Order: sequence, then structure tokens, then C-alpha cells
Amino acid sequence: MTEKSPIIGNLDRFDQKILRELSKDGRLPVTDLAKRVGLSKSPCQVRLKRLQSEGYIRGFKAIIDQKKLGLEHIAFVEVKLKDTTEQALRAFNDAVRAVPEIEQCHMIAGAFDYLLKVRTRDITSYRTILGETISSLPHVGSTSTHVSMQAVKDETS
Repeated sequence: MTEKSPIIGNLDRFDQKILRELSKDGRLPVTDLAKRVGLSKSPCQVRLKRLQSEGYIRGFKAIIDQKKLGLEHIAFVEVKLKDTTEQALRAFNDAVRAVPEIEQCHMIAGAFDYLLKVRTRDITSYRTILGETISSLPHVGSTSTHVSMQAVKDETS
């Protein structure tokens, strides 16, 4: 094989291949993983354990089909805070982590402070979460909602 990958940090091409393969299928048995990356089982296991201990692999999880659970409605919410001191940001961040409907929360550099990905059953349940929960989070000044019509690319699918 003549594939050349630059070394990233202390990751060589085998480490990078391991990460790529596991990102496609986290349940891949070590024997199959070793074959796909061009290593024998033992060296592959050693690398896998090192990648986990060094934090490159943070864990493994099941990807749940949210549509089968009736959670098809996705909205993206722009949030502007009234206060952006470190204390206010910490309070907002901590509160967001406690809301199960908020799948993702990103601090944004731009016209607003945070972008939330919110998943609910439908627009009615979203409206309830927005009015009773999101708008009541610490230091929220205003929100603006964008409803997803279709996920064209979603890494969790």
C-alpha cells in the first residue's frame, strides 16, 4: 500500500486509519479492524488502547433512530444573552446541559451568542420547550428559531 498520510500530532497513518474505521463502525471487532488498517490483531489492540487512554477515542455509543421514537422535529435556535460575563456564560452552559431536548449547544462568534439544536416530537412540543424552558434559561435575552425541513447530511445517521 502506498497511501501516505501526514503525521498529525503523534498519530501515524495506522492510528488515523483506526480512527476513520471506528468512526464508520464503532462496533467493529478488533480482528476486522486490524485487517482493514493493515495490522495484525495484537498491535491493533495496543494502538486502540493507546488511542483511548490518550483521549482520541472518548467512548462508544449507540446511535438511536430518533424518528422511530417519534422525535422528528428539529429546530435550531439562535440565543442572544443579556449578559456575557464568564459567570453568566457558565450559568447558561450549566443550565443547557440539564435540558434533554437540547441535543447540541455551540457558543458562536457573530450576531448571536449560542446556537442550539433542539429535538422534539412536533412544533407544539417545541413551542412548549421554547416558551417554558429555553426562554427561561439564565441570561437569555432573545431567541430566533429556524426549523429544519430535512437533514441532508447528519453524522449521526
